[in-house]
Amino acid sequence: MKNGLALVIAGVALASMSGCIVAPARGYGGGGEYVAPAGVVYVAPTYASPGPGWAWEYHAQYGWGWHHPQYGWHRGWH
Repeated sequence: MKNGLALVIAGVALASMSGCIVAPARGYGGGGEYVAPAGVVYVAPTYASPGPGWAWEYHAQYGWGWHHPQYGWHRGWH
C-alpha cells in the first residue's frame, strides 16, 4: 500500500513539473488578437514570448516580431 501511494505521489509530482506553459501570442486587436495590415501574411512565432506584456506584431521594415509597449521591439528593432 505504501509503495502504491508513493508511486502515485511521485507520478503527480513528475506530471506537474514536466512540460512548459507558454502563453499564446496576443496583440492589440479588438478581441485580444492582433490583426495584420491588409496584404500582409501572418507568420506564427518561431520562439516563445520574451515575457509578460510582449505581443506578436508586424513591423513594416523587419516583418513579424515581439513588441512590448514600454520596451519596444525584441532584439533591438527600431
